[in-house]
Amino acid sequence: MRLVPEYLDPAAQMALLDDIAAILHQAPLVTMRMPRTGKPFSVAMSNCGRLGWLSDRAGGYRYEPRHPETGRPWPAIPARALEIWEALARNPRAPEACLINHYDAGAKLGLHQDRDEADLGAPIVSLSLGDTAVFRLGGTERKGATRSFRLASGDAMVLEGASRLAFHGVDRILAGSSTLLGRHGDLFPQGGRINITMRVVTPAS
Repeated sequence: MRLVPEYLDPAAQMALLDDIAAILHQAPLVTMRMPRTGKPFSVAMSNCGRLGWLSDRAGGYRYEPRHPETGRPWPAIPARALEIWEALARNPRAPEACLINHYDAGAKLGLHQDRDEADLGAPIVSLSLGDTAVFRLGGTERKGATRSFRLASGDAMVLEGASRLAFHGVDRILAGSSTLLGRHGDLFPQGGRINITMRVVTPAS
């Protein structure tokens, strides 16, 4: 795992958030549901790129080319985000999916692996905007030891190599630790945190 604190300076954070806000006006945030129980996630989600990650009781975890409510193709991944991928991923393939998660003050995400992609050799590049998250990272076994650390606005993280299938999650959000999302109060009236994760999905040729 590579953690790059303060990878984005304040101006770059605002610019990337503006890109994400434009995407969310086209592809609104959705409450996904757990496949087996139908329980809603506490994190609201959307996507950009050729494929978007979805979860519901009917179809389970999967990637689809269209927004589940609007039926429209996902917006393109912003050029600014693609430049970050090129700088950090060290992988010849371009990302095909970019998951956008919005955490409000009470949101969290349990320990899980990102393994719905066919090319597990490609890294996942993650960027944080807004409130600080208490992030938990473990090993490749669910019951293995974990450690927690903070991800602040502008931090970047890359899961690659052995860490590509590490269990990870978000324990809690430190509400009010950033005012960045107030820049788009129409979308985020309570502020919170945006996390984007860029992934390669389809098999390597």
